[in-house]
Amino acid sequence: MNISLTGRNIELTDAIKQHMTASIEALKKYNMDIISANVVASSQHKKGKEHFNVEFVLNLPQKHTIVISQNDADLYAALDIATERAEKALRRLHDKEVDHQKVGLNAEKAEDVCVKAVAHEMDDEIVPVELELYKPREVEDVLNDLKESDKMFEIFIDNEGKTRVLYKRKDGKFGLY
Repeated sequence: MNISLTGRNIELTDAIKQHMTASIEALKKYNMDIISANVVASSQHKKGKEHFNVEFVLNLPQKHTIVISQNDADLYAALDIATERAEKALRRLHDKEVDHQKVGLNAEKAEDVCVKAVAHEMDDEIVPVELELYKPREVEDVLNDLKESDKMFEIFIDNEGKTRVLYKRKDGKFGLY
């Protein structure tokens, strides 16, 4: 891995260079074969205050370049935050590569599952039920069903073809949408 450390409007001391190098070395644990890493630290004076900008540019093989820029009043804090963001980006790429290659979609399709056999193995009986949602119903019939059940609401289609909701209110009365 090629490491390039650059300072703009700032002199890079040995301590700053060591911190930058350690930050880049921490990114090796993701095994992403980083081709090159460029770290640019710059200083700017705005409104009488000095703040620092740290930019990481990581070149990965067969992938896009990762660029991370971080501003802070403290150079070391900016470096640490930029390192955390770079680790997060590399972790996402690493997890995407590792997780998505375990089972392919074609392997899942190739697995034949017989629903009847699975149901028989579970010793449960599957009984098809015709949904009553699409049958037109009278409001009075739905009201009687709702009074007899513990349900809080009932969705149905009325005789005019409109989807309606009949619900129990807190005061014991019923509402209709």
